[in-house]
Amino acid sequence: MIKQKGFTLIELVVVIVILGILAVTAAPKFLNLQGDARKASLQGLKGAIDGAAGITYGRAAVDGVESVSSSTTTKGGVPVAFGFPEATSAALGKVVAGLNEDWKVVSSSTSSISYSYKSNNKDDKCIVTYTEASSVSSPATTKVTLGPDCAGE
Repeated sequence: MIKQKGFTLIELVVVIVILGILAVTAAPKFLNLQGDARKASLQGLKGAIDGAAGITYGRAAVDGVESVSSSTTTKGGVPVAFGFPEATSAALGKVVAGLNEDWKVVSSSTSSISYSYKSNNKDDKCIVTYTEASSVSSPATTKVTLGPDCAGE
């Protein structure tokens, strides 16, 4: 009698069932990768703006203009208010590489500016808002607002 080697039908079905169970439990974690990437890019922009604002403040302190309210520029040509970059796309574009190429301005006022994804065609609910310094004791702040589109929902 010849002995055949291989898997029985029952063994194959059991393996397929086990793989199905693993897929059902692991799939939700992998389906939200786009939302996680959106959140991470917003946090990355916030970090870039915060870092650039800190460096600009250091340059303004060296130049001696960290206590001047506005209409002052550092030797690097960055318009500053109390040593931090002004809330304009021109000022932030000088200190944050790629800001004007990769992000779009969704709202702007005299003291703050908000950015969102340039490729987003939906309502802009995932934004990073930079608020310039209002006094020597009130430094510039950056805030991330996560809307429902950020989570991929």
